[in-house]
Amino acid sequence: MPINLEFNKNEDANNRLLNELQARLKKVKEGGGEENAAKQKAKGKLLARERIARLIDKNSYFLETGALAANGMYEEYGGCPSAGVITGIGYISGRQCVIVANDATVKAGAWFPMTAKKNLRAQEIAMENRLPIIYLVDSAGVFLPLQEDIFPDKEHFGRIFRNNARMSSMGIVQVAAIMGSCVAGGAYLPIMSDEAMIVEGTGSVFLAGSYLVKSAIGEETDNETLGGAGTHCEISGVTDYKFPDDHACLEAIRGIMDKLGDTPRAGFSRVNPVLPSEDPREIYGLLPEDREKPYDMLDIIRRLTDASEIEEYKALYGKSIICGLARIDGWAVGIVANQRKVVKTKTGEMQFGGVIYSDSADKAARFIMNCNQKNIPLVFLQDVTGFMVGSRSEQGGIIKDGAKMVNAVANSVVPKFTFILGNSYGAGNYAMCGKAYDPRLIFAWPTARMGVMGGSQAAKTLLQIEESALKKQGTSITPEREQELLRKITSGYDAQLTPWYAAARLWVDGIIDPLETRRIISEGISAANHAPVEKRFNPGIIQT
Repeated sequence: MPINLEFNKNEDANNRLLNELQARLKKVKEGGGEENAAKQKAKGKLLARERIARLIDKNSYFLETGALAANGMYEEYGGCPSAGVITGIGYISGRQCVIVANDATVKAGAWFPMTAKKNLRAQEIAMENRLPIIYLVDSAGVFLPLQEDIFPDKEHFGRIFRNNARMSSMGIVQVAAIMGSCVAGGAYLPIMSDEAMIVEGTGSVFLAGSYLVKSAIGEETDNETLGGAGTHCEISGVTDYKFPDDHACLEAIRGIMDKLGDTPRAGFSRVNPVLPSEDPREIYGLLPEDREKPYDMLDIIRRLTDASEIEEYKALYGKSIICGLARIDGWAVGIVANQRKVVKTKTGEMQFGGVIYSDSADKAARFIMNCNQKNIPLVFLQDVTGFMVGSRSEQGGIIKDGAKMVNAVANSVVPKFTFILGNSYGAGNYAMCGKAYDPRLIFAWPTARMGVMGGSQAAKTLLQIEESALKKQGTSITPEREQELLRKITSGYDAQLTPWYAAARLWVDGIIDPLETRRIISEGISAANHAPVEKRFNPGIIQT
């Protein structure tokens, strides 16, 4: 395609964002830092990322989830890089598995609130896709200063053990390796797994450590006697195998995975993959630096799909949303994407890019139903500012048509995968399968923005509220003071719109280079193919 000044400007801006992404990822992958890493090494232990690298098949792909979890959070406690745990999907002896590995360099692997949330997300991925899950346990237990935010509620620490039990009943294989501390309630996680391994000399598991035992019942003992490998493999029978070091333990896990029997498949269609005929790297130049600028989403789609092909559904109707069938890395997919250029209807109405109108909501709902009928996974590409507002839209039934689309997305039974390319505002986030609508995976590009509304609109609304409060206090607002307040509000709100903010809170599974999108979709569908679609699609009451 012809390259112009605007293309080059966009390319430079997107490359800067990618550089920032790589810098942030490099920092979080350092975990608790060199000093803490050296302490783990001195004990003869591998670091968490080394354990994963040793466990998965050589030269295979590890799809990490939640790498930026807790980024910028808990600063008053020294931070908690990657929420102190590494999670993702990898291949072990050719078998796709979910892996959860505590990072003992981060506060001795203690559980912060985001640690629990990240573990629960990993278990959710395993349960939805019926993938085996491997726990590499090395944790000092709950981070006590924040216990009220991690211990008692439904989505807190205890939910993990509930999931252990539920996964067991579902026939999902769980293997746990105790490679360091495993204390208090956390002791139930490995022991509720199908098989529990322990590393001699470094692994220990007990409900109460020696100090707590002494204060509780006055008994003098040590941690090795309480819960070391010898105790639990030779006396209590709590653990099943003991190993001399991490290497032997990890190799044994590979042996277990090598012998698993086959499971039923969902039967999603796949043919031999074909690369896009349009250069995917051109995405960097096509995606505008300015989030308000229009662009043709089809140009992006053609750089993601096999042979750059898409069979558009109702191409001439509801044009503010693109729907179509395609293949990505050989897998058949149904694509639902926001069109970001201004479009014109047959009746002459001009429709803004990124806005969902009644006709586009109607089309998308029908397309989603069709994909469920045909057992085709769905891929959502979000760059949405919301539903159209105003008297004409309200009288035309935008709420009814929007509800129809949301209903179809919520009740969809085929796997859904969501990528936030640009804006993700308001109810548009929901209709385009945001986190609340159970996508199997949801990732953001560095250009993403997420919020109730855009920064400028929100800032002006918040300014009006602030001015009203000040006036009630008898404070007059000068134009200079108004601009100062607007700048302050805009700055604070804009910080919450960034993909970094979203990734830290696990509103998305991570931030990725756009060029990773094809591979993530392929790995995601491969994982989903392990879970046959057993529930019949039933959209419920559809507004007509």
